[in-house]
Amino acid sequence: MSAQASSSEPMIEHRSIWKRPVTWVAIVAFVAFLVILYVLGTRELTFGTDVAPDPNLKWDWPYVISLIPDMLNALSVTAFATVYGFILAVILGFFLALGRRSQSRWISWPVSGFIEFVRSTPLLIQLYFLFFGLASATPIRFSSNQALILGLGIHYATYCSEAYRAGINSVPGGQWEAATAMNLKPSTTWTRVIIPQAIPNALPALGNYLVAGFKDAPLGFAINVTGLMFFATTVRGRDFRPIEPFLMIGVGFLLVSLPAAWLIRRLERRISYDRI
Repeated sequence: MSAQASSSEPMIEHRSIWKRPVTWVAIVAFVAFLVILYVLGTRELTFGTDVAPDPNLKWDWPYVISLIPDMLNALSVTAFATVYGFILAVILGFFLALGRRSQSRWISWPVSGFIEFVRSTPLLIQLYFLFFGLASATPIRFSSNQALILGLGIHYATYCSEAYRAGINSVPGGQWEAATAMNLKPSTTWTRVIIPQAIPNALPALGNYLVAGFKDAPLGFAINVTGLMFFATTVRGRDFRPIEPFLMIGVGFLLVSLPAAWLIRRLERRISYDRI
């Protein structure tokens, strides 16, 4: 009787994530976001206001309100460098993780040395090298934004590679053995067995690196990137008012970091559900 009841239950088809309309809506929305961020983040910005601060007030609201458009413009530059740099880090970090796992010492040792070297040197020094060092020693020239994106991408790619490596190592050995027993091609093993299990395990660490990269992006002011820190230091030097601009960029960090952390947690739950 129970067998008949169980056989009459409707079968629920599990559609691939790529066959779901919501997936393609999310992809289109993300591409549109990247385009908008590129347009906003590559503008040439100058910061100025016609409202003079009241020297008798430690916090002048009309003056602060007049600075909001410039702060938002600077925020778009910082967010642009962070997002594009993190995309580079996620892609490059995956290949660094594969290189470090290579069976060939001619590949794994140089990759390991590169990862440890980049992780052991400050991001600010790397930015100086990309913007000033390469320009003085080689014909290679990067704009301020390009140097910041490349610096963030390379720097955090080394951290992302370790997150990927930990995620790959967390896949049970039986999964590799089963793929070998089924005579799956290496490409099929990686794309259909290993990566779908490794990425959810690495996602929390990748999310942390995204937020950390956003907090490190203001270092670009040292190479003249007109981001949040550049905005605050410009206003402080022009009006001799450090409190308002620096508190404003603190709010700007929260405006991006908190929604980003929320979206990452939602993505973690979604991917964990899909794994089940």
